[in-house]
Amino acid sequence: MKILLDQNVPRPLVPFLGVHQVTRASELGWSELKNGALLTAAERAGFDVLLSGDKTIQHEQNMAGRKIALVYMSDNHWPLVKDHVAAIVEALDGALPIMEWTPKLRQLVNP
Repeated sequence: MKILLDQNVPRPLVPFLGVHQVTRASELGWSELKNGALLTAAERAGFDVLLSGDKTIQHEQNMAGRKIALVYMSDNHWPLVKDHVAAIVEALDGALPIMEWTPKLRQLVNP
């Protein structure tokens, strides 16, 4: 699975996603792209999932008709994220068009 990591995803998470083809937006020169433009660029480039640490992205984007899945974290601070790596990997493995990983609930919520 091709996964694009938004700028706000903690770098220490990357090694835990090893079974996937993982690329950071900055590696593609997409550091300045905002959510909608980033989703479109990622979709055109053949990415399967965008992982974002921007919890407001769900309210800013209409995912209807998109082929790329979106997984967003409700918190992107590594001290919290590191305790939930397995749940994030599970969310990515089963990603659907829009999913939220909520560390406080320790479960996926499909809005």
